Formats: sequence, C-alpha cells, structure tokens
Amino acid sequence: MNMEAFVLGCGGMMPLPYRHLTSVLLRRDGDLFLFDGGEGTQVSLRRLNLKWKKINAIFVSHTHADHVTGLPGILMLSSQVERTEPLYIFGPPKIAEYIETSRRVLDMYINYPIIVKEITEPGAVYSGDGFYVRAFPLEHTKTCVGYTLEELDRPGEFNPEQAQKLNVPRGPLWGKLQHGESVVNADGITVSPEQVVGKNRSGRKFSFVTDTLYLPSIAKEVMGSDLLICEGMFADDCSDQAKEKKHMTARQSATIARDAKVKRFAMIHYSPRYNDRELETLLSQAKKVYPAAELTKDRMRFEIPYVE
Repeated sequence: MNMEAFVLGCGGMMPLPYRHLTSVLLRRDGDLFLFDGGEGTQVSLRRLNLKWKKINAIFVSHTHADHVTGLPGILMLSSQVERTEPLYIFGPPKIAEYIETSRRVLDMYINYPIIVKEITEPGAVYSGDGFYVRAFPLEHTKTCVGYTLEELDRPGEFNPEQAQKLNVPRGPLWGKLQHGESVVNADGITVSPEQVVGKNRSGRKFSFVTDTLYLPSIAKEVMGSDLLICEGMFADDCSDQAKEKKHMTARQSATIARDAKVKRFAMIHYSPRYNDRELETLLSQAKKVYPAAELTKDRMRFEIPYVE
C-alpha cells in the first residue's frame, strides 16, 4: 500500500510568486487527505495532476487566512464532478462558521455532503481501514491543533515453508492462520498462528505541525513519525519575534524532530522575509540539531515507505 505526501504550498503569511501558502496532500493508496488549504492549493493540485476529485477529508490546523483561503475553491472544484461520498472537514472552533459562511456568501452549488466537525479536545478525530487521524493541541495566537495519521500494526509475515513442514495443506487453512486462527493439520494436530506467522509489523506515521510556540509536548505526539512536516518559520536572530508571534525557529523545529526520533523531517511555513537562497540559513541552523533536516518546496513529493 503506497503512501506519499505532496507539498502544495510551503509559505506562511502571504503568497509569493514562487511559494504558495501552506498545504499538504497525503495520499494513501486511493485515499486523499488534505492538511490545511492555503491560497494556491488548487494551482499546485492541477500542476501535479493529482486526482483531487476524491479528497476524503480536510484537516485544518487553525482559521488564520494563510491556512484556509484555498478551501472555498477546493469545495467548488469538487462540485464540478459527480460525487456521492461525503467530504469531512475537521478543525478547531470557527471552522464550521467559516465553511458555512463561504458557501452562503459565494452561493456555492455543492452536490455532495459536507460534514464539518469541530475539534474541542485532543484524540482520534477520524478513522478508516487500518488507520486513524489524531489531533493534539498547539499554542498559537488562536486555537490551533497538530495532526498525526497513524496506521495500525500489520500482521506478521506468513511463512509458507514452515506451514508445509507442519503438514498444513495449502488452501483455506493457510488463510485462517494468516487471520489469527488455529487450525488442525493433516495429522490431526493443532497448529497455531504463532508457529507460521511472524511478529506484527509496524504501520507508518505522518505528522503535520504548524503555527505554534515550541512545546516539548509536541515531540511526544509525533514520536517515531516516518515523516514529520513541521513549521520552521524563523532563523535564530528572529527568536524574539517568533516567540511574540507564537511561531518556531528552524532550530526549535529540529529539536522536536530529534527528540521525537522521527525518520524524516522537513520544514514548512517559512516567513516571506526569506527568499529561496536565504532559506539555506534556516536549513543550516536546523541541521545543527537534526543533521538530516530538509526544506520543503512547492510541489515536492515525499514517499513514505514501510520500514520492515
């Protein structure tokens, strides 16, 4: 089962000619999940030729303009095709008012159900086949949450050679063993799944964190992520400004990645004061803490493989 993340926009505060506002699309096989929807989200979706028509759910960190102004266009875009499946939208208080007001003022014709759920406490907010999405609190100038999409453990690998040695005939009995059931072999002896199936294998974890003060608690929430996309808005010389505006420096973002022992870490939501060349300063400071730190760029793709 493939999983990959597409950065639709990596900028903060205001769009630049070469940098749309923050938005990430996560694709897990046929399921699509949008994390924030800043201005320019539609443009990157079309340029990447992604199948945006079937976005399952949208997860909004908070209702500042640079994270939601792309959403009305996404809602209208989705109504251009036949769709019967509901679109779920999650976010802190006021996200329902924002969606409803946009629909009313813009006279949107929506031909599919939109289900908006406001997050009032941390915990699982959405689930599907073999995964769930969890929200956790951040600290910004208004209510803000981070998200993790976590897969459940996968069954261990089935050993057909061992099954044959134990005289279990190929066919339905193998399937029962793989689904955790004991069976009786050709000799009338009971064979348990533990004899032919390895230990459970871990699923994958994607984490999205933006617009927050540095909090040690964030590392616990994103612990062990296969991919952490986290804001790194300012360089060290703007640490006072970061604190005042309740944002993080690149170094603080890297500290979370290090403490959480994530497998891959990339920064997002840069201040518009930094052009692409100047972003190397943020990257250099982050690498002093987490040497494998990366910068996101618009329309960048991250593959999230299983770790066997």
